[in-house]
Amino acid sequence: MAKAKTVYSCTECGGQSPKWQGQCPSCMAWNTLVEAIAETSSASRFAPLAEASMIQKLQEVEAAETPRQATGIAEFDRVLGGGLVPGGVVLIGGDPGIGKSTLLLQTLCHLGNKSKTLYISGEESAQQIAMRAKRLGLDASPIDLLAEINLEKIVATLQTHKPDVAVIDSIQTVYSEALQSAPGSVAQVRECSAQLTRAAKQLGISVILVGHVTKEGALAGPRVLEHIVDTVLYFEGDPNSSFRLIRAFKNRFGAVNELGVFAMTEKGLREVSNPSALFLSHHAEEVAGSCITVTQEGTRPLLVEVQALVDEAHAPNPKRLCVGLEQNRLAMLLAVLHRHAGVACFDQDVFVNAVGGVKISEPAVDLAVLLSIVSSLKNKALNNKLIVFGEVGLAGEVRPVQRGQERLKEAAKLGFTHAIVPKANAPKQPIKGMQVFGVERLEQALNKVREL
Repeated sequence: MAKAKTVYSCTECGGQSPKWQGQCPSCMAWNTLVEAIAETSSASRFAPLAEASMIQKLQEVEAAETPRQATGIAEFDRVLGGGLVPGGVVLIGGDPGIGKSTLLLQTLCHLGNKSKTLYISGEESAQQIAMRAKRLGLDASPIDLLAEINLEKIVATLQTHKPDVAVIDSIQTVYSEALQSAPGSVAQVRECSAQLTRAAKQLGISVILVGHVTKEGALAGPRVLEHIVDTVLYFEGDPNSSFRLIRAFKNRFGAVNELGVFAMTEKGLREVSNPSALFLSHHAEEVAGSCITVTQEGTRPLLVEVQALVDEAHAPNPKRLCVGLEQNRLAMLLAVLHRHAGVACFDQDVFVNAVGGVKISEPAVDLAVLLSIVSSLKNKALNNKLIVFGEVGLAGEVRPVQRGQERLKEAAKLGFTHAIVPKANAPKQPIKGMQVFGVERLEQALNKVREL
């Protein structure tokens, strides 16, 4: 029997090489080439794509508003951009056991009373899913269940059953008979995702795919998987915390970087209506090194407490450690603090933490980080009703940030009475119950803090 011809496929980009190499020749990633059986081309495999389309003027195309179907879970709808879109394909990834299957089972139970739903399981048996629904106290009677991993059978079921919403858990377990490679391989994941996306567009079905993640937290399989689907969601959570976050990293039907907050309970995932309360510590009295800032997650402003601890260094190289913030930016801010405000920390260990396990990537927290560092260094607490935000430049200037008015209104709603913000973000109309101070430079912000 002739030996099957093999090629080496990259798990990151899907590129192929006839022999193994340490570095992928397509994307230059290291140690990503894995051996797979070379696939033979089929003339009729992509025949439906060969049909010619009519050329038309863009202005003649009717731009109709896309109807959305609410899932019944407000935080999930927020991340999706308002709900599920007919024909839209959503890819949701996360660490094992974080709650992906639980959330989708709850979603289908909410949708089952008004829509036709189908849960396709490739990882668990029907009995396991029934036990989960019973444990969570869900009414799963309207959900149709199929335990299948064969792509051709799944597509045939979608064509005959024609559900409104279908969940496939997970895409790594599905395989196509047209390919010889094992389920979960680059070729199988790419082919199955393309076929399911094509079926969803043709039948107008909202399809939700569950994807595995790598050790680094990225979606397993080639990055082309993220380009095929319409929406990419990531499920995040601290193993030591009951809170779960869903972020949108791609959304063709809504805003990206939206954030949904849930709490894991015995009865499944519960929505958190006021997520700002998660990221604020409740001190009995004012403490040094603590400053409240307002960060923007998509369209939602969140209040986060930034804590700093400055202590005398007992080693030749002082430590600079950040949790939830960018460490390189901390080193830059300390240099700005020394040059433009005369506050030196070259002989001090500096530790900065964003409370609640939240990760902040925007530069709007620069001013709050610096004020918390000065507060800890001087051992003088800031006003506990003060919020601060603003980007700090290398020249010591305080630069404006986006959606400043929304940040201030959210802080005022939660009872904060003072704010130090960039002068360009100061409101033209006074905000009831809040006194806003606009500053242009870092020195002005430090002087204003001493007055409060």
